[in-house]
Amino acid sequence: MKNILTIDGPSGVGKGTVARAMAHKLNWHLLDSGAIYRAFALAVDIAGADIKDEKTLVKIAQTLNLEFKTEQGGELVSVFLEGRDISKILRVEQTAEMASKIATIAVVRSALLKRQQDFAQAPGLVADGRDMGTEVFPDASFKVFLTASAQERAQRRLRQLQNQGSTGIISQILADVVERDKRDYSRKNSPLRAAQDALIIDTTELSIDEVIAQVGELVC
Repeated sequence: MKNILTIDGPSGVGKGTVARAMAHKLNWHLLDSGAIYRAFALAVDIAGADIKDEKTLVKIAQTLNLEFKTEQGGELVSVFLEGRDISKILRVEQTAEMASKIATIAVVRSALLKRQQDFAQAPGLVADGRDMGTEVFPDASFKVFLTASAQERAQRRLRQLQNQGSTGIISQILADVVERDKRDYSRKNSPLRAAQDALIIDTTELSIDEVIAQVGELVC
């Protein structure tokens, strides 16, 4: 299927927001690969499995009972794991941190690859993640790689926490961003990088509407 738009990049660049907007605009399906890895991390935690036990991790990945409920246009509404709505806890920092660590394991990425590729259905798919354009959908017609300074991404995360009624220390958030970047860019399996044919957009000084407009020009 040719109608695939991949949106990759590190945390805090606006991938999810842009992907949802484009899926709605194009009336295409949506794949939030980060949600898949977070849901898998939750399943591993619930099972009490050791992340060093690759055999058990693969078994959990292969039997993962995960459901995305969407509205018309592909906009993500909720995520269910074993019939339980986990949409809110997917965004907890602890879950994201565990998912980031698990995502470095080659056998896990292989086990979840087919699950992600199955989302490619007519009329089209918008897929956001870290290796959508390089590994999962290398033949996608449209590829975007979003980036932004670590400082700006840390500030965005702080504002997100504040909007949720939580607090955070900017220095710690920045340290977490830098550490996650290091892990994502340097991992041996499917490292975070822009596809050679991707449109690279630095979102540091751009509003989300400006980013969406640039992506829209590429596809439309």
